[in-house]
Amino acid sequence: MKTLKRTSRFFAAITSALVLSAAVSAATPSAAERQKQADAFAREYARKHHRPVEEIRAILATAEFRPDIIEAMTRPAEKKAWHQYRPIFLTDKRIDGGVAFMRAHRKTLDTVSAETGVPPEIITAIIGVETFYGRITGRHRVLDALTTLAFGYPKRAPFFRSELENFLQLSKEEGIPLTDTTGSYAGAMGYGQFMPSSYRHYARDFDGDGRRDLLNSVPDAIASVANYFSKHGWQAGQPVVYPLIASPGARHFAAEKKPQKPAYSWQQLADWGYRPKPGTVIPESLTGPQTRLSLVVLEQPGGKEYWAALPNFYVITRYNHSPLYAMAVYQLARAIKQKSQTAAATAE
Repeated sequence: MKTLKRTSRFFAAITSALVLSAAVSAATPSAAERQKQADAFAREYARKHHRPVEEIRAILATAEFRPDIIEAMTRPAEKKAWHQYRPIFLTDKRIDGGVAFMRAHRKTLDTVSAETGVPPEIITAIIGVETFYGRITGRHRVLDALTTLAFGYPKRAPFFRSELENFLQLSKEEGIPLTDTTGSYAGAMGYGQFMPSSYRHYARDFDGDGRRDLLNSVPDAIASVANYFSKHGWQAGQPVVYPLIASPGARHFAAEKKPQKPAYSWQQLADWGYRPKPGTVIPESLTGPQTRLSLVVLEQPGGKEYWAALPNFYVITRYNHSPLYAMAVYQLARAIKQKSQTAAATAE
């Protein structure tokens, strides 16, 4: 019976994959249509940035259309339930890697944190979640990813055309090789997986070599992640979330795919049946009506868990809009900090 069930699940998975592949193929523009769009992009880019259109066409001609990238866009990890998503990032190896990263780059992390107010463990956790501290930065050519999505993924084509434009500009500004640079299937690059527009707007040259190099320079990557958070409103010294419990008659909230800006008060949450988990210590300065919160609902096998999220949680979601992502970063950061402190105390 178990063998039959496993076989049924296997064929169900194969069928689901074939259906997904067929749906992706049906929604993908033809080669002729993609070429037409690429040519229009080349003309517009050349006009806007005063470069020969033949040069831009030649660059785009080196790109390879990648159907697997479009398929990957349809099944991101953030579609998983929290109890499936959390184990991807909250592992002993990733926590230990974070402790080692903080130890190796302590001076840079402390200096950047003092300048921006972003804690070292939060910066470290971002890099840990994104690339396992620089070990996994992506195997797709960025030019392939961006052209594929710009001209072959209608759902988000305007966004990726903008990113392709930024990548071409970024290559000229920072000397990044157009045809050799690799990254994620979405075109994100380097230790912190910055999209080209974020790279151009938030990257910093922290090692003083005259380049903002997020692909090879750890100091630049650390400073750039912190700068991204700072520019998006990180509040130094403020908490991220507080755990809640729900009364039996609590107002039902579905898990949000995209987080909302903190807009509720503690009193509103209490009126809806949510209160801080027993033993939770909240500073008096954060208990008044001026404190704005959002409600984060996470799926667990035995039910739901609830969190009151403060503005710093929302800032983390500016990096990736998924509340699952933000919670994974927060919990990984806490685990790294705790283990680092324990290791330091043991060494004394």
